[in-house]
Amino acid sequence: MSDIKDKNLAKAGKLKIEWAGSQMKVLELLEKHFAKEKPLKDITIGACLHVTSETANLMIALKTAGAKLALCASNPLSTQDEVAASLSEDFDIPTFAIRDEDKETYYKHLNAVLDFKPQITMDDGADLVTLLHTERKSQLKEVLGSSEETTTGVIRLKAMLKDGALKIPVIAVNDSNTKHMFDNRYGTGQSTIDGIIRATNVLLAGKKFVVAGYGWCGRGLASRARGMGAQVIVTEVDPLKALEAVMDGFEVMPMEEAIKSADIICTATGNKDVLPLKMLTSLKDGAVVCNTGHFNVEFDYEGLVKAAKNRRVLRSNLEEITLKDGKKVFVLGEGRLINLVSAEGHPPDVMDMSFANQALAAEYLIQHKGKLKPGVYTIPRELDDMIAKLKLESLGTKIDTLTEEQKKYLSSWNEGT
Repeated sequence: MSDIKDKNLAKAGKLKIEWAGSQMKVLELLEKHFAKEKPLKDITIGACLHVTSETANLMIALKTAGAKLALCASNPLSTQDEVAASLSEDFDIPTFAIRDEDKETYYKHLNAVLDFKPQITMDDGADLVTLLHTERKSQLKEVLGSSEETTTGVIRLKAMLKDGALKIPVIAVNDSNTKHMFDNRYGTGQSTIDGIIRATNVLLAGKKFVVAGYGWCGRGLASRARGMGAQVIVTEVDPLKALEAVMDGFEVMPMEEAIKSADIICTATGNKDVLPLKMLTSLKDGAVVCNTGHFNVEFDYEGLVKAAKNRRVLRSNLEEITLKDGKKVFVLGEGRLINLVSAEGHPPDVMDMSFANQALAAEYLIQHKGKLKPGVYTIPRELDDMIAKLKLESLGTKIDTLTEEQKKYLSSWNEGT
């Protein structure tokens, strides 16, 4: 039923899943609730997510809640084959994911998940929802709703809604405070640095490190790169974000200027053509270029390949491209998500909150069956706050509580000077 690389990898995958699970205390608490209540009983969920040990723990929690599951990868290079094997062999969860699968296989796997006729879908990049709305329209009437994990996917969904193309309600998990303020910033920040170092083993201290985009992911990456001693330059198109980067102490300049001095440049915008070929060829000799945005469209890797005089792979996920003028550019992970291609993605501690949001989004869709019109929604603030409180408890951290008098003061307008 599954399509995985090698079922014999399952033993190693199960150990990896167990270790990640030990760091995901909020999801663990939700799983205990799910075991009693079974809120997803007999509901089929089709998920298109990065197949990692953290995702595995979400799948296990959803199965505990009574759901029937099918999972495929949301990126051809992010799959951990041992985790895919364990999900299939140890947990009997149909899994369609093979690391480095080609585009044809990727879409075959998306269709395989939709063949299970899911009533709820989960996405990381909106590929599954897009396929539903284009080639599998007849299934839309069976779908109660969906949830979306990442910024890029939410952008696509809002574009669909604006065009009148979105036919189902979708929970924008990425818009929860306990997701984007933590996963995007701390998760992306740490795991991107991890991916760059694993691919290159370069010293970041003293390097000129260009971060394209100062959203939550860019903020996290810039701060972590500075923490490693890099001289960080930020590029932006949004004046408010650019101003924030300046106030945070970073140098801000146009990309055409920044790229000339970059030792390392990493895109984190969620947009395409941030680094067109013309800019890439102006990189200085020996520069490293990579991407931590969801899709591999942020810089023109294919154009760079066509412009190459010579190419060779020096290390895993490190490609040397020699241009016709003899200049060498080093590309990481073929322009795909470097934190998942070269490293292991976000640490489980932070994915704990993100996937708690995913689990609660599924429960919310069931509770509001037939009540939500097609649109892009966020989970209620009280659920967001509940996740934060549970995370604080798991960390052994206590906070203050408002007195009744304080609550009254904050809700009134009579008291002044």
